[in-house]
Amino acid sequence: MANQLFWEDIEAGASVPPLVKKPTPRQLVQWAAASGDYYEIHYDKDYALSNRLPGIIVHGALKGSWLGELLSNWVGDKGKIKKYGCSYRGMDIPGDTLTCKGTVTKKYTDGADHVVEAEIWLENGKGEKTTPGTAVVVFPSKK
Repeated sequence: MANQLFWEDIEAGASVPPLVKKPTPRQLVQWAAASGDYYEIHYDKDYALSNRLPGIIVHGALKGSWLGELLSNWVGDKGKIKKYGCSYRGMDIPGDTLTCKGTVTKKYTDGADHVVEAEIWLENGKGEKTTPGTAVVVFPSKK
């Protein structure tokens, strides 16, 4: 990877490069097929509306996978994701611009690993954090 980041290049407070997603109803149907999550609120507008939702909503696990993609892009080919997790705190709808973001909270070494911890989240077009989480990743060192 030409733009590989190294542990020495990262500082606490730094931003993780954002990842923008614009989900479509078709993508939700594809995710349903891939994940086996066929709950009608993700693809049947009338069903979703009858359950007092604003329309069909994005699967929580799909949003979580986008946060994994954010981290994978950030650590590059020579880094690794040790662990990450998120909470589903808000509903997101197809057609909205959803942005995965993060901020470095801590940086340290653990044996041979050069570790970075971060707060991560997905926010909707209104800037509301609908899917907050945390991550622990390892970057390569220049040494």
